Amino acid sequence: MKLIRYGNKGSEKPGVFVNGKRLDLSLFFNDWDSAFFNKDGLVHLREILSGRTDLLEIAEDVRWGAPVARPGKVLCIGLNYSDHARESGMAIPDEPILFQKGSNTVVGPYDDIIIPKNSRKTDWEVELGIVIGKDARYLSSVADAEAYVAGFCISHDVSEREFQLERGGQWTKGKSCDNFNPLGPFLVTRDEVENVHNIAMSLKVNGMEKQRGNTNTMIFDCYYLVHYLSQFMTLEAGDLINTGTPPGVGLGMKPQQFLLAGDVAELFIEGLGTQKQHCVNA
Repeated sequence: MKLIRYGNKGSEKPGVFVNGKRLDLSLFFNDWDSAFFNKDGLVHLREILSGRTDLLEIAEDVRWGAPVARPGKVLCIGLNYSDHARESGMAIPDEPILFQKGSNTVVGPYDDIIIPKNSRKTDWEVELGIVIGKDARYLSSVADAEAYVAGFCISHDVSEREFQLERGGQWTKGKSCDNFNPLGPFLVTRDEVENVHNIAMSLKVNGMEKQRGNTNTMIFDCYYLVHYLSQFMTLEAGDLINTGTPPGVGLGMKPQQFLLAGDVAELFIEGLGTQKQHCVNA
């Protein structure tokens, strides 16, 4: 299944994407949120879709929202692609490098990237996003972790590198600016992703390819990350994990390149769709 949300920001409704059409599910569910996932919502959704042909189609001009409601946590993994670590001149980490970004950064896949005030180094990062499907705490094994994943989606971990690296403290300042996490266009349920650890991804800026990679160069795979993080905190249903980015970020280029107002970013992950964002000044 491919879960979507639609409508104006802050008042999105739930739906699904089937055969190229967005279909409304708001008569049956409040939202794709923590309560939905924790109460076997995906099972109920599958039952509804198997027995109905009368769902209303959503008009093409209606905004795409993020495919899940605002998560309780957005957890991010740094330097999780071996080729990106080499690009950054940094050692392969022994354990996942963890940081967080504000959950209010999550927006729709076609919403604008807002260049923050006083920004000189707003950067791009295409990432595979994991959405947690049920609360997870102290999972006993990596094998157990798969059952706690609802699905996967494209996640754009936009980053302001000066705020992140040159202004002191943790990375949060450079990761939590408005609209810094476009998500979607849809959440593809785990059962429909044949091998999440061998899918291609890419990112273009103004039509020029900047990033190209594959999840097969991940240092810590998706289910390892879910198991690992559950040892430190409760992962709640609907939480988002950004799993790292392949090489080609602006910070690593010589000379460095960064996003400016008027630029257009386009993202792709095999089987998970595409994103497109225009950059505007705050």
